[in-house]
Amino acid sequence: MAVQEARQGANPGMGTGAHDGGCACGDCPHGAREGHRRAVAAFLLKRDEFAAGQGLPAAVAHSASASRQWVSEELAQSAELVAERARAEGEAWLSRLWLRTAVTVWGTVVVLLLGQSLTAIGAGWTSARTAGLLAALVVAGALTTASWFHRARGGALAPVIGEDNRLSTSRAVAAAWVLLVAYAVLVLAGRLAAASGHTERDALLSGLDLARGAGVVTVLAVVCGIAVLVRRVVGLRVLGQRLQKVRAHRPRAADLLTDDSGRGTFADIQYVVISAVALAFAAVRLARRPDQLPDLPWGLAVVVLISAATYLAGKYAEGGRPVILSIVRSREAGDLDAPIRTGDDIEIRGAGFVPPGAQNADWLSRMVVRIGPVHVHVPLVPVTGGFDNPTDAVLTVPVPADVEPGRVEVQVVTAAGVETNRYEIDITD
Repeated sequence: MAVQEARQGANPGMGTGAHDGGCACGDCPHGAREGHRRAVAAFLLKRDEFAAGQGLPAAVAHSASASRQWVSEELAQSAELVAERARAEGEAWLSRLWLRTAVTVWGTVVVLLLGQSLTAIGAGWTSARTAGLLAALVVAGALTTASWFHRARGGALAPVIGEDNRLSTSRAVAAAWVLLVAYAVLVLAGRLAAASGHTERDALLSGLDLARGAGVVTVLAVVCGIAVLVRRVVGLRVLGQRLQKVRAHRPRAADLLTDDSGRGTFADIQYVVISAVALAFAAVRLARRPDQLPDLPWGLAVVVLISAATYLAGKYAEGGRPVILSIVRSREAGDLDAPIRTGDDIEIRGAGFVPPGAQNADWLSRMVVRIGPVHVHVPLVPVTGGFDNPTDAVLTVPVPADVEPGRVEVQVVTAAGVETNRYEIDITD
């Protein structure tokens, strides 16, 4: 009752308007981006005020448990508003991204034209330069058309955005190799169409022989296979509750080099770096020998294959099911040692309670502890700059009065919906 009365008296005079930040008109000062920024600023201010002991209504100030519950629910509601604004901002950002990808694609064509024009000074313009430019126009046109049909999902980047709304490293690397090989084949097709003699045509056709392009074909097959296999592996591990995944608000370029929590991972970084180096080498070989597929040396191809195997092994090794290791009665300074009773706080110790990428308050507020038949929402305990509860290794929750004394099972349900093992504790009268 005290919490309900406090909430009714809190935040007076707040109202909603037509432009509170939910619209997606990017140029509007009250648009999605501005609305998200304001929601984040308001949430951080409220969190730090509560952490400093400010803003508590008199109706709950007398009770530590009531104060904690009121603060937790206020922060959860504010965090949900931040998440809503973030989703709106992410959708608006994706809808604008298709035009940026199209501009980037055609900007690359212009750079190619300028490069060919500069290198043609003295050497002269050749049919290979014309074929390369026409192939670039065909690829750019195809990517622009795809961007238009997928403009609500990020344009040309839609195929490399995973189900968790993050850029997929395996798909991005595979897409880069597919584009390079497609461009090389189009260059050969353009030169073959312009060839006038049988000898020149036969030489161009021999440029497609597997003996010359075995390295690049092998790498293409492996990276495409890994892109499909990684999607299957991740999906099965999520369904088997061996991997926790939460959805991101929008994809970021850093997703190619980091895990879901934003920390750089060795497997992803080395895969992207080595693939980028190999792609650059193959592009140079194509520029020097436009009459055949890029003949990627087997030494470099094996390096790429080892890098791909390392990336795949990293995907198998990441994650793990959350686990409860122990549960103890939470004791404050001055309290006497005693068994666990209803109304006491219990401290659940373990690992993996907070999934990667779920450090935001809107995800933390979704964590639940099942104590017997009762579901207890984990309270948010703010501190300056973050939260003291919940954490990845420790949760503190009260034992509600609805729990019957005796031996009961405790189980944590994370924000990703994954359940931990069951742990039994004794509750006394």
